[in-house]
Amino acid sequence: MDLAKFVVFPDYSDVPEWTDGKAALKEVLIGQLMTVDVENPEKIAQALVDSLPEITRLLNSDVKAVAHNDPAVCDLGEVILSYPLTKVMLHYRVAHRLYELGVPRIPRMITEIAHSATGIDIHPAAKIGEYFAIDHGTGVVIGATAVIGNHVMLYQGVTLGAKNFSYDPDGHPLDTPRHPILEDNVTVYSNTSILGRVTIGHDTVVGGNIWLTHSVPPYSRLVQGKALEGCFGADGAGI
Repeated sequence: MDLAKFVVFPDYSDVPEWTDGKAALKEVLIGQLMTVDVENPEKIAQALVDSLPEITRLLNSDVKAVAHNDPAVCDLGEVILSYPLTKVMLHYRVAHRLYELGVPRIPRMITEIAHSATGIDIHPAAKIGEYFAIDHGTGVVIGATAVIGNHVMLYQGVTLGAKNFSYDPDGHPLDTPRHPILEDNVTVYSNTSILGRVTIGHDTVVGGNIWLTHSVPPYSRLVQGKALEGCFGADGAGI
């Protein structure tokens, strides 16, 4: 992943500038692919290298999306060097391409490295469009069958999860579509859980601390119920 970062963001990497990043990445990846059950590791590694220009384009769109949505950003370099989104999306977009190429195990290992470092858990099978932004990020969970459109913004603690599971006759859970679909230009505020195969229509804003298990049409505005003033026990016994 250090080599992938060097290829994508060469001005913000610790890899020596004289390194042939693509060739080195291919060589390392071939070695890793030989540890799992895949046919023709060299062909898969080359396919990933060939995908790097598109991965770079997508990652640059993500960086721009963060800068567009956060007035605290000074410049794009700050986002690349400091914001957890850059690390997690670099890992996710590389892992997702390897997942598309049929590589077992390694994609999940790559996303778990970013999960451990950032607290953001994105399954490599999830589909995420361009100009994707996460602000703060800790506690964000995006499930395997989630589909996210373009120009989507998530805040910390958001879960795009499953509501329930289906099982085969032997009692094993089935890998069926079970996570939400977020269309273009959706914003989801902190600590909201959207569960099940529901669709959040484009240009929708979902407020914080909401438990959402049904689809909503485009241009929706969802907020939680207002906080109620209560009387606390005078003896300190609680509510």
